Amino acid sequence: MGSFFSALTNNDQSRNQSKSPQVEACKRLRMSPSIHNHENPRLIPTLPDEISLQILARLPRTCYLSVKMVSRSWKVAIASSELYQLRKEIGTTEEWLYILTKEDEGKLCWHALDPINGRWQRLPPMPNLTHEEESKRGLRVLDLMGSGIKIADVIRSWLGRKDSLDRMPYCGCGIGAVNGCLYVLGGFSRASTMKSVLKYDPCVNSWLEVSSMTTGRAFCKTSVLNSKLYVVGGVSRGRNGLAPLQSAEVYDPDTGLWDPVPSMPFSKAQVLPTAFLAELLKPIATGMTSYRGRLYVPQSLYSWPFFVDVGGEVFDPETNSWVDMPAGMGEGWPGRQAGTKLSMVVNGELYAYALDPSSSLDSGKIKIYDHQEDSWKVVLGKVPVRDFTDSESPYLLAGFHGKLHVITKDINNEIAILQADLPKHIDSDTASSSSSTDSASQDLDAAMESDIDIWRVIAAKSFNAAELISCQVLNI
Repeated sequence: MGSFFSALTNNDQSRNQSKSPQVEACKRLRMSPSIHNHENPRLIPTLPDEISLQILARLPRTCYLSVKMVSRSWKVAIASSELYQLRKEIGTTEEWLYILTKEDEGKLCWHALDPINGRWQRLPPMPNLTHEEESKRGLRVLDLMGSGIKIADVIRSWLGRKDSLDRMPYCGCGIGAVNGCLYVLGGFSRASTMKSVLKYDPCVNSWLEVSSMTTGRAFCKTSVLNSKLYVVGGVSRGRNGLAPLQSAEVYDPDTGLWDPVPSMPFSKAQVLPTAFLAELLKPIATGMTSYRGRLYVPQSLYSWPFFVDVGGEVFDPETNSWVDMPAGMGEGWPGRQAGTKLSMVVNGELYAYALDPSSSLDSGKIKIYDHQEDSWKVVLGKVPVRDFTDSESPYLLAGFHGKLHVITKDINNEIAILQADLPKHIDSDTASSSSSTDSASQDLDAAMESDIDIWRVIAAKSFNAAELISCQVLNI
């Protein structure tokens, strides 16, 4: 039977000179020595391996942990890049949500959610990294297991209170994702900032260390543009405490190399009226998002416990330069807490969570950016987020399956994934005239009154007292 299918395949290929992508993928799989060779039997004894891989590529990813236990050859196939390339070509990739939490004693743990089947998986723990150059300086080994440093402690250290940072057992690592893999970047190793980068590959379900950044940084901001991972800003440890970074760099997952990017000008910080203010107010990048082919970085000036939003800057990869962010975008960019501004692009639209500083978290709104009018507009009038005043990250934003999601804790202290069915009439086109704006406003008021029907819980799980830290979406 196997030879019969092979004969048919060979005949079809000889008759058709223009092979489809699936046929080309099958040919690569059949010839791949990593999956089939003289030492390993066929995946399915009665079928050619190219047919078996077609079958495996159509299975839900939640099955793979069990399927790879069938045999050694199946385990190799499940971890092969050919299988996941085939999933892309036949359109069976799945978007999973990966959530980073801080559990008891500050331990960081990753959890993966299959939103279709509602199944959770716990990722392997991130490995400890030892760096020789730090050991020579007598510093303690990096335990890259946490990023839950309070931003308040970081700001205080800028004012000379260095003891608080020295006591922190965990680093403020950055989190990013590109080409179907998670990345954990830099952070604190007690008395210094790190260049180290960890990569999680879901195909093999393991962590490994990849090329280090050129600059040690903590609390850096990350985003993906043109299939490359950009890192900007953050802080570095100097003789007088922490200092904000203007530098940026980009990682190419295909080559595994880092390249420099022009530093952020921080133009608003250069025009402060006095040297005293320039020394007191520290400019930092408070977020970054990839939008309309550029990188948008909101910025703030800090002097704990006060902070002042000063717009932001935009990086254009075509000109390899920075320009000032549009005034309405920068001045109205909603903020979460001091030092962070979360945003999410869904279906090409930029969303952010807006909170009145004088209000509680449960009065927050979802805003959308109108690039034609250079303004932020409310698209959802109420977000069901509880007021966790002691939480470092009371909520997170994510975009998958073409919808906006809010990750938070519910009344039962479970981590809940809320999906929003956003009003489709709220867009930039409907705001082009005054009459259409009035109509949109009326529709928005009606939508606000029925916000309870807009949000839907698609998954929830108890992680006890764990706090939310970050999240990413992988499509593989």
